[in-house]
Amino acid sequence: MANSKRDLFQKRRLRVRNKLRKVNAGRVRLSVHRSNKNISVQLIDDVNGVTLAAASSMEKDLGVTGKNNVEAAAKVGTAIAERAKKAGVEEAYFDRGGFLFHGKVKALADAAREAGLKI
Repeated sequence: MANSKRDLFQKRRLRVRNKLRKVNAGRVRLSVHRSNKNISVQLIDDVNGVTLAAASSMEKDLGVTGKNNVEAAAKVGTAIAERAKKAGVEEAYFDRGGFLFHGKVKALADAAREAGLKI
């Protein structure tokens, strides 16, 4: 019964994704990945299996390279909202993966909402 931290994370991620997929059929998925050093986000069309837009804190033009804090997550959130508009996406469902909706993940979602993306 001793599951590793990684196994528990994988189970939580799949559980969240499968529940969201049932509820939000036909919409684009806004998938977030947070590491210790960076945060990244993708707009994924699961029907066609295509990534429509992406943003990351590793991009130099965002000005947050090497930083992984709430401010960096907010800049990434506004960037993905702008790129979503260019790609013709107005609404998506938020896939937090196995991460808690708190701190950096929440800041990213809030910034994307404020920039005009319906999540």
